[in-house]
Amino acid sequence: MNKSDSEKIATVLENIGYQPAPNENEADLILVNMCSVRQSAVDRIYGLIPKFEKLKKENPKLKTILTGCILKEDRKKLKGGFDFILDIKDLPSWPKYLPQTSIILKPSPLFYDSYLDVKPKYSNNFSAFLPISNGCNWSCAYCVIPFTRGKLVCRNYEEILKEAKDVIEKGVKEIWLLGQNVNDYRSRLTQISTKKNAEINFAKLLKMVNNIEGDFWIRFTSPNPKNFSGELIETMAKCQKVTPHLNLPVQSGDYKILKRMNRPYTVEQYKNLVKKIRVAFKKYRKGLEKDVTISTDIIVGFPGETKKQFENTTKLMKEIKFDMAYIAKYSPRPQTTAFKLKDNVFFEEKERRYKILTEVLKKTALGKNKKFVEKEIEVLVEKKKNDFLIGKSRHYRTVKINLTPKTYYLKPKLVGQFIKVKIVDAFPWGLKGIFYLKVDKPS
Repeated sequence: MNKSDSEKIATVLENIGYQPAPNENEADLILVNMCSVRQSAVDRIYGLIPKFEKLKKENPKLKTILTGCILKEDRKKLKGGFDFILDIKDLPSWPKYLPQTSIILKPSPLFYDSYLDVKPKYSNNFSAFLPISNGCNWSCAYCVIPFTRGKLVCRNYEEILKEAKDVIEKGVKEIWLLGQNVNDYRSRLTQISTKKNAEINFAKLLKMVNNIEGDFWIRFTSPNPKNFSGELIETMAKCQKVTPHLNLPVQSGDYKILKRMNRPYTVEQYKNLVKKIRVAFKKYRKGLEKDVTISTDIIVGFPGETKKQFENTTKLMKEIKFDMAYIAKYSPRPQTTAFKLKDNVFFEEKERRYKILTEVLKKTALGKNKKFVEKEIEVLVEKKKNDFLIGKSRHYRTVKINLTPKTYYLKPKLVGQFIKVKIVDAFPWGLKGIFYLKVDKPS
């Protein structure tokens, strides 16, 4: 979401005449798009202030902006470190605060009704972020999103479809549908014919995007396990452009901790959901696509988490056999409910638990990745690096791609393209493959 916001910010700035600076020393404006999910991210912002003060001594005209997810407490503390602290939701009105440039290239962004309506300046031509909503109506005890982004606001489905069609026509190969909780998405039909079809939910939106003509993948993030409907499960499995990959945050494997986190589901409900998703993919997909990738988010050391409760999380990880997990050590966030709880799990213990889960994940992930060895899979090439390429598979595996003497000349042209890669090795965090070409290099 932060990357998507940065693309929208680039549009607004360039519309009023700003252009990317080659480096910080030559910049007239420096903008920081902040994340508040973890304290470490906030600490990095504080660390930037002395650097900006030094740059301002060398360039007195330099202005700095802070935006993104900012808690009130941090806003007060950071106020003196930036010229402007602007709410990302007010993006259309930003031009009135900014130093004016000599030329306005396009009509003022002030005409945008909402920041979600701002057309982004996509950072590349093969993968596009499409926000479908902003904010969240859930109140997880550890989460700052309701305080930094506010209540859920959904984008009109027609605008989403229009943007999707536009980027696909321009050659985009991958679309990410984004929201703090995508399966809470709701949009009223423009023309209501019957009460039954008066609303577009996320499953229906997914189906609509899947029905757009073109060769592209669909990914989305993030859903809440609580309201992951049977309709959504079946839609995911049936829609062939939706990749066989799902990040489904569990956060803890202990029911009491989930309750303290204000996560509205039990461990058993989560396990049953994963089972239903896996069964659906086995029913509607073929070959490697029958095995859907399930990744998750986990917090270790939540206030009051005992060793026994942590062991329940370890047990769940071994039982579910996640393909990937994003494991975080709990850090108190102001304004959240959990901030009022005593952070009584020492850092060293959090680190120990983090390492235990990481070791469990490494074994599981390696076993899952070995299933791809000797298989030919489709990969979207994302970048060049040294003498090889880096890409992502439909299962969201990172793939290091070696080229043969007959294919090396194609290296500059392959970024942003789908290619068939034969996997020759597997590691816990990715795959290694070779790109073969069945025709010789033209003379």
